[in-house]
Amino acid sequence: MPRVFKSAAAVFNVQHPAGKTDWYRIENKAAAGPTAIHIYDEIGMWGVSAGQFIQDLAAVKGELEVHLNTPGGEVFDGIAIFNALSKRQPTIIIDSLAASIGSVIAMAAKPGGLLMEPTAKMMIHDGFAMGAGNAAELGKLVEQLNSASDTIAGIYASRTGKPQDEWRAAMREETWYTAEEAQAAGISDGIRSEERRVGK
Repeated sequence: MPRVFKSAAAVFNVQHPAGKTDWYRIENKAAAGPTAIHIYDEIGMWGVSAGQFIQDLAAVKGELEVHLNTPGGEVFDGIAIFNALSKRQPTIIIDSLAASIGSVIAMAAKPGGLLMEPTAKMMIHDGFAMGAGNAAELGKLVEQLNSASDTIAGIYASRTGKPQDEWRAAMREETWYTAEEAQAAGISDGIRSEERRVGK
């Protein structure tokens, strides 16, 4: 098996800041409203697994409103979160950034329920890893990256109805979308209006 560094944090032995224990927050401030989930950091990078996120999510009943501001993170943690949220059909709002595997998590929104703030961005790209090994091992790593990228392109295709190959081509180019561009491409459902923002 290729020897793969799972994240930049692992490569550089980054320790999480003092007092920081997770990259998400779940809160329900209004008994009658949806539970808010904020994913506001690198997914899985700081030692809190997707398993813990999903365990916390299972304890929450009712509607969900997920807010994203993430540069991405661990691919398989992100896919696990996508699958768990897809079953709950949440509203998802990109507050600032949904990049890399963060954009995949965004695809878990209910139909018509993926919104971006006017100033937000989304970014998609091919799978990325750092590895070490001989030619055979690195060849296997290339296969794994292509397989993971095909899986991700399939998620975009399923959400948008556009061909998987079209999304894979955009991933290879590392494509950035404004809120308007994402809506035009069909990868988001709309731009969050001032009325929605203030709850009118």
